[in-house]
Amino acid sequence: MNDFTGVRLQSNLSERHERMGTGLPSEGTPNADLASLIDSRIDRTKFGQVHWEGTFFDYLAIAERNPSVLRNAYQRVFDAVMSHGAERYRLFKRDCIRYHFFSDPFDQGADAIFGLDSALMQLVDFLRSAAEGYGTDKRILLLHGPVGSSKSTIARLLKKGIEHYSRTDDGALYTFTWMLDEHCGPGEKTHEFPCPMHEEPLLLVPREARADLIAKLNERYTPTFGGGKLKLQGELDPFCRKIHADLMRHYGGDWRKVMEHIKVRRVVLSEKDRIGIGTFQPKDEKNQDSTELTGDINYRKIALFGSDSDPRAFNFDGELNIANRGICEFIEVLKLDVAFLYDLLGASQEHMIKPKKFAQTHIDEMIIGHTNEPEYRRLQNNEMMEAFRDRTIKIDIPYNIRLDDEVRIYAKDFGPQKIKNIHIAPHTLEVAAMWAVLTRLEEPKKAGLTLLQKMKLYNGMAIPGFTEESIKELKEEAIREGMEGISPRYVQDKISNAMVSRQSIEERAVNPFMVMNELENGLSHHSLLNDEDMKKRYKELLAVVKEEYEDIIKGEVQRAISADEDAVKRLCMNYIESVRAYTQKEKVKNKYTGKDDEPDERLMRSIEEKIEIPDSRKDDFRQEIMNYIGALSLDGKKFEYNTNARLYRALELKLFEDSRDTIKLKNLVSSVVDDETQAKIDVVKQRMIKQFGYNETSATDVLNYVASIFARGDSKGK
Repeated sequence: MNDFTGVRLQSNLSERHERMGTGLPSEGTPNADLASLIDSRIDRTKFGQVHWEGTFFDYLAIAERNPSVLRNAYQRVFDAVMSHGAERYRLFKRDCIRYHFFSDPFDQGADAIFGLDSALMQLVDFLRSAAEGYGTDKRILLLHGPVGSSKSTIARLLKKGIEHYSRTDDGALYTFTWMLDEHCGPGEKTHEFPCPMHEEPLLLVPREARADLIAKLNERYTPTFGGGKLKLQGELDPFCRKIHADLMRHYGGDWRKVMEHIKVRRVVLSEKDRIGIGTFQPKDEKNQDSTELTGDINYRKIALFGSDSDPRAFNFDGELNIANRGICEFIEVLKLDVAFLYDLLGASQEHMIKPKKFAQTHIDEMIIGHTNEPEYRRLQNNEMMEAFRDRTIKIDIPYNIRLDDEVRIYAKDFGPQKIKNIHIAPHTLEVAAMWAVLTRLEEPKKAGLTLLQKMKLYNGMAIPGFTEESIKELKEEAIREGMEGISPRYVQDKISNAMVSRQSIEERAVNPFMVMNELENGLSHHSLLNDEDMKKRYKELLAVVKEEYEDIIKGEVQRAISADEDAVKRLCMNYIESVRAYTQKEKVKNKYTGKDDEPDERLMRSIEEKIEIPDSRKDDFRQEIMNYIGALSLDGKKFEYNTNARLYRALELKLFEDSRDTIKLKNLVSSVVDDETQAKIDVVKQRMIKQFGYNETSATDVLNYVASIFARGDSKGK
């Protein structure tokens, strides 16, 4: 040690003693307030519950009080999903269910899934059937869909969900540990040897007594969400079977004496700790080894136990071993070597695996895999894989095709809760989502229906001439809709690019045009898009989105200019009064003169023309409005000026036309704006900020852009 180092060390020690002498916390001592904060978050009672330990006979008492501890893996997964509740709704003449489990209540929605309720309903039906023991418990669940369609997210949610459920009182499950001497013998109970596959303790019960035991427990068992019965299937794993047999010989068949070597403990499933949840990802085919699934020899212990076929010299730690009682996920399952797939055949159908040099071993777990379209087509064309195809149940996981749900996907990463330092202008995420959804839709076969209108119908918007029945037909004729198109990942990447661009950093804002530019520029080097015709189509769809966005912001500016709610209400009341009189062939009482006048045809037509109702259809439209009001009344609802979106739009346009002369938007593109006009523009701008979520900069940009459209004499602007 040199002199400088020694002095510095002495100085540090002096400083430390001085701090201790003054009552300040020393550098190695945690702040008491922080320690208290941490301690207050620790539930020691809960810790004790999930780390419960007791004798085998203590566990029998638990099983008698709460037989649900014996549920198999599929019953637990199904109950875990159902325990978070669900809501029913009707969409396009079909009863749908939204399961709250898939909103990710475990991580505040980090892995929430949007817009795939139909596929998730199929998944839950699969789980329900498996939990009841109707045969799907002997199948591999295969999630199939394009890249980025949430297949991995669904599998991750199932793993997180069963892990969380095992920590709850309803999801409690138990396993056991052998208390033996250091050589796995029946001497002193000084060493613990956990069951390597976390098996159910009642598998220790002799087979001849199991049927009566399970029958008695089933009498007390009432399933919370299903009707399946409890079953006790299979035998102990080779290690436990060996220890059990040795102890039975040692005690001359006295089973109660053997049970004195058993410590039952509650177990919490954990992917990180490799308890009840396994994940297997294929590697290079030359390096794949089936022992990764079923365990391998522990060569260090062969010298101790004398044989490589002694189960005490074997590690039962393959993915299928450690996933017992829970879930095993196979990432890109169809990339597995054929030898691996053979292992899965027995694991699914017979619930058996074959560790090296041991008899077939029973497993109780849900096997889930996922794959993409090219890999699945290869499976279909491979005659040698017929047995594997026969043991799989495929559920298609398409891209989302509902606009609102697609917006929610991007809002999860780029919403105001996540992004604080950059203003994302209104409709920025919406235009990106709109384009993504349009790429996934098939061209409608109905004459006069555009792809954009089809997207709006799917999103719940009413379009004249289309009923729920016709929307159902649209869906039925496009059976592969959502299986192709742009991945959400691509859109997320481009939104990220727009947010870190020089322009967004300088302006601290991102607008829809910046995102649309990124989406278009990225198509030229999209790694999954080699078809030039497809690239051209996607660029054309961007032009459709841009035109729709212009219509949206023109509408917002119009509403901001004519944002007089009382005026809209009065206009609506006058219109409905005239329509009612017209359809019933009556007259309207004039409030000012007291005379009965004819319905105001000029007023009615001036409003109807705003939404392109031709003169030949005016009678039908007016009758539709009256029928709509009548239907609302029968349901106990009141008609308001904004109840019917189409009529509300017509009223706004009419009011805008009547009031737009008070503010000349074309003046905005002029270099000179008088004080009076500027004051009116500022009022409009504040309305846009308050009503639509713009900030000062983005509101100014939108007003300028819409003003330039008016200055060009755009027909739609007019």
